[in-house]
Amino acid sequence: LEISNLSEKDILVLRLDLTDRSSHEAATNSVLKHFGKIDVLVNNGGRSQRSLFVDTNLDVYSAIIELNYLGTISLTKHVLNHMIQRKKGKIVTVSSVMGIMGAPLASGYCASKHALQGFFNSLRTELTDYPEISIINICPGPVQSQIIQNVFTENLSKSIENSGDQSHKMPTARCVQLTLVSMANDLKEAWISDHPYLAVCYLWQYVPTWAWWLMNRMGKRRIQNFKSGVDADASYSR
Repeated sequence: LEISNLSEKDILVLRLDLTDRSSHEAATNSVLKHFGKIDVLVNNGGRSQRSLFVDTNLDVYSAIIELNYLGTISLTKHVLNHMIQRKKGKIVTVSSVMGIMGAPLASGYCASKHALQGFFNSLRTELTDYPEISIINICPGPVQSQIIQNVFTENLSKSIENSGDQSHKMPTARCVQLTLVSMANDLKEAWISDHPYLAVCYLWQYVPTWAWWLMNRMGKRRIQNFKSGVDADASYSR
């Protein structure tokens, strides 16, 4: 708003349910009718998880995949059809550092983010005839948001009892700024995180045996934190 002259016609807010895949084509058409084109799609819908696999109903895993993965690629499919016609556009997907590594209490969430990483890395290779269509994966670490208050737990009807203190996490504005920089420079993948999570990403990428050993140690503390009612990642930032 500070650097542009936006008006009412420049803003359109549409209600959208990622799990209602039958509505995604109509939503895409509404945007095209209003603006005439779609330059950028940012896939940022999803829910995290805080529960151990042995305690979690399989319905939870189904719901995570339906929302985080299938809902995202459904919306992408409709928008991509338009971008292919224009031979131009950016598809930006907010994955997670959990799409690079594994961690306790988030096995279903990690699975959905690994699925997104695999899908969009594969999709990029299918679009080599369209060099002006960018596929960009953003992998944030812990960020201040409402994501913990809305996590999946061991069953679909249960919400988390105590989200814990979130102040140690990266400020939202900082994550957004780095995401925009990544988008502007067409980075194929960006890891946006404070340490130690960022360091663990590098270990997981280049020396996975060390990463597995370290995550086993960190994972025990993460589970202890969760069971004691504090944020699962709180101790790592101290």
